[in-house]
Order: sequence, then structure tokens, then C-alpha cells
Amino acid sequence: MRRGRSWWSPTLSRVRGTIFLTLACWTVALLIAMPLGALAVIAASGDLESLSHLSATVLPRSTLTTLLLLGGIAALTGSMGAICAWLVSFYSFPGRNIYAWALMLPLAVPTYISAYAFVEFFTFTGPVQTAFRNVFGFESARDYWFPDIRSLPGAVLVLSFVLYPYVFMSVRALFFVQGGRLIESARSMGAGPGRVFSRVLLPLARPAIALGITIALMEAINDIGAVEFLGVQTLTMSVFSVWLNQDDIAGAAQIALLLLILIFVLIGLERLARRNRRFVESRTSNARMPYRRIPLKGSMAALASAACLAPVALGFGVPISVLGGYALRYAGDGLDPRLMEAFGASIWYAALAAGLTVILALLLTFTVRVSSLRSTALIVRVASIGYAIPGTIIALGIFLPLARFDNLVDALFRDWLDLSTGLLITGSGATLVYAYAVRFMAVAEGSLDGGFKKLSPNLDMAARSLGRTRGQMFFQVFLPLLKPAIATAALLVFIDSLKELSATIMLRPFGVETVATYVYDLASRGRIEQAGTASIIIIVAGIVPVIVLARTTLSER
Repeated sequence: MRRGRSWWSPTLSRVRGTIFLTLACWTVALLIAMPLGALAVIAASGDLESLSHLSATVLPRSTLTTLLLLGGIAALTGSMGAICAWLVSFYSFPGRNIYAWALMLPLAVPTYISAYAFVEFFTFTGPVQTAFRNVFGFESARDYWFPDIRSLPGAVLVLSFVLYPYVFMSVRALFFVQGGRLIESARSMGAGPGRVFSRVLLPLARPAIALGITIALMEAINDIGAVEFLGVQTLTMSVFSVWLNQDDIAGAAQIALLLLILIFVLIGLERLARRNRRFVESRTSNARMPYRRIPLKGSMAALASAACLAPVALGFGVPISVLGGYALRYAGDGLDPRLMEAFGASIWYAALAAGLTVILALLLTFTVRVSSLRSTALIVRVASIGYAIPGTIIALGIFLPLARFDNLVDALFRDWLDLSTGLLITGSGATLVYAYAVRFMAVAEGSLDGGFKKLSPNLDMAARSLGRTRGQMFFQVFLPLLKPAIATAALLVFIDSLKELSATIMLRPFGVETVATYVYDLASRGRIEQAGTASIIIIVAGIVPVIVLARTTLSER
């Protein structure tokens, strides 16, 4: 009996551990997916009259505007990102080593802050129109025509110069891994640079371009601050407007479902574009080799340098120069106490979100590591879906169920104990932390999954051979080795939460401001110059994950 018990007990323990981890992971996945289920229930609660009214008034214009915006961003980000990646990967020209990392800097600028800076830069009193009037001798706006940045083309321009780095990173990483030998083979057959790009590199880069464009478009769909400030009525803006301005939460949920369909179509198209990518990688995985860049001289070198300088100057230089100038102008007045309170609240909520998200992501990734069940991959996919969903939709799906739960608890306490609990969840900021965790779970899971994949499977077998349980193996073996990945994941979630605007506007507790909403509030009242310091704080914080991305994805060592 003792032999049987000693043989069966570890096996039973492992089975129970697997069941416990799997149930815990499904619980996390269901909590992440809960806003989508709630959204469907809210949308179904609306009547046909509301839906027909939206279909006749809001949806046609918003849908067309959204599609035109996404089409313009896809064309501009795809072309800018691919061309810049091609130039810095295969050519040598003045400033090339600087552009290799500087082209990623616009990612540090949130889209809404970029919109505020572009409007100030291109407005009538801004430096561009002022110089234009001085050169041509114009005295008033009636003497000349100048394109309005607050328009649909202006929104395409602003968002594209912030989002093109997604395409640049994806394409350049692909070129670095697979481009060298193909370039040498094409050149040995007499192909010139133009033919090499159009016949070899462009077909090779199509999956990477599609991936970068898809991420950029999902970020554009998530935006609410930039499109509102630029006067562009997208579907996301319509969700915000119908919910808060018209007090029609069912109608907002119905628009949100339409927006979700559009997002899933984008994801499906990206997967379709990458359907043969695994085959390409398997065939060319041995193609990585050092490549001698072609030196450019004269006008070609100047043209390449200008092509790389323009996105950096507009995407990062304009916001830094405009908002940095405002920050310096008001530096003598000291820091606004309201800004300090907003900064403290931002740090608090972002830190809570980072801690919660990393803990849950560790649970997911560790389960994938030690479990042999195929369902664990599905769990991770469900739990990572939040990054593809705009913050506005997440807020809509979270707020109503938790608000009703708060009211139910308060009513029960009033009836039983004659005591009011107030809004325990929605009034404490827990909904905001929950929304951040849903939105950025994929960021933390991706970082930790990469950390786990760097650890040899032999560690698992060695720990088991020494009699370690899974819990001991996690805390004594994996956790110390995963400290860099955990720190990276926490940092990325912290910074993303600090910059998040869409969900924060809707879910922040009454009377609480973050740095993002502080900037948004001043900009909406036409006082963007007073938000310079807060904007610079957000941009500087955003540079940190850009540095992390540069070191992890674009290293040439």
C-alpha cells in the first residue's frame, strides 16, 4: 500500500495542480472576455426604433468616415514604414545610424497629444502659416488658402506620422532576418536596386507590412481624443457621443458591435495576408547573413536622408517643439497643484494595473509552460483579445454590469443593515484598473511568454527530478530567471496605462483626474498651451517602452 500511495500521490497532485491552473486560467479568460458578453446583452436590450434611428442618422456618415480614415492611414503608414525600413536596412547614408532608432520615436507620442501639437503648429498663428505670410507678404487669412488640419485628411496625416513605426519595426525585423542572402542572390543575377525592391523585397515584406498596418489601424480605431479634437466623426467617437451625450447606452452598444465586426475583419485580413508566412520562414530561416550596405552619395544620399528625416521631424519633432515650448513658457509659474494630483492618481492606477496584469499574465504563461492540454492555447488567445478592442468599447462593456452590481450590493445593505455602501467598485477606481488589465493583458503576456521561451525545457525536468512541486518550481526556479521579463512587462503595462485616454475618460471615479484626462480637459477648453508640461511628462514616459522595443526587436548584434 505504501508503494502504491508513494507512486500515485505525486501523479494525483500533478493532475489536481493541472486542473486548478486550468480553471484559474479560464476564470481569467472569462473576466477578460466579460465586457464583450455584456456588450452583446446591452445591445440586445435596445429597441428597433433606436437602431433604425442610428442607421438613418449616425451610422452611414460615421462608417464612411471611419473607412476613409483607415484607408488613408493604411496607405500612408504602409508606404512610410516600408520605405524607411528598406533604406536603413540596405543602404548607408548620412544619419543612417541615428534614423535606425529615431524612426521609432513617434511611438512615444500618444495620438491625442500629436493632434493637439499639429493643430497648434499649423494654425493661423502657428509657425508654418506665419512664415508663409511673411514670405509671400499676406496680411490676413482672406488673402490666401491654407489646408485645414482639422479635417479628415488632417486626421490621416496626424495619425499616420504617429503610427507608421509599427510597420517600420515589423518590416525591418523581417529584412534583418531574411533579406541578406536574397539581396546577394538578386544582385548576382544583375538586378538593380529598384528591381530588387519591387520583385524581391516587397513580396517578401507583404506579411510584415500587413501586420504593421493592422496594428496601426487598431490603434487608430481606439483613438478618441485626436479625432474629436480634429472634428472627425468616427464610429468610436459615435459610441462615446451616443452614450454620454444622448444617454442611449443600448444604441452605443449597437454601434460598438459594428465596430467590433470591423476590427475582426481587419484581424482576419491580416491573418489571410500571413497565411504562407510560416512556409517562407521555414524555407529561409538559414538565410540570415551579414549584409554590406550599399553606400549612397550626392543627391541619392540627401534624398534617402530626407525620406527618413521627415517622419521623425513631423511625428516626434513637432509635438516636442510645440509642447516643450509651452512647458518652458509656463515653467516660471511652477507646477499646477491640479497636475500634481493628476500625476499621483496616474501613478497609482497605472501601478495597480501593472501589478494585477503581470500576476494574471504569469498565471497564464506558467500554465501554458507546464500543462499539456491543448485548451491552454485557446485560453491565452481569449485572454489576449482585449488589446484589439478599443478602450471605449471595453469601458462600455465593463461599466454597466459593475454599476448594477454596486447598486445591488448597496440596496441589500440598506435593506438588511440600514447602511449604504456607496459605489464600492465603480466609485473606487477598480473599474479603471480592470479596464487597463483587459486592454493590456496581451502586452504583459507577450513579454512573459518570450521570457519563458528563453528558458530551456530541461529546467522543468531537472526541478521535477529533484522532487520540486510546481509551486516550488515556479518560485524557486522560474521566478528568479524571469525577473527581466517581469520588469519589462510591468513597465510596458504601466506606461500604456499612463497614456490611455479612451477608457479613462469614461471609467475614472468622480472628481479624479489622470495626466491624460488633465491634458484632454485643457485641450477641449482651448487651453492646450497650459497642458505643455503634462504632455511632455507623457511623451517622456512613452520613450521608455520605445527604448525597450528598440533593444529587443531591432538589435543588429
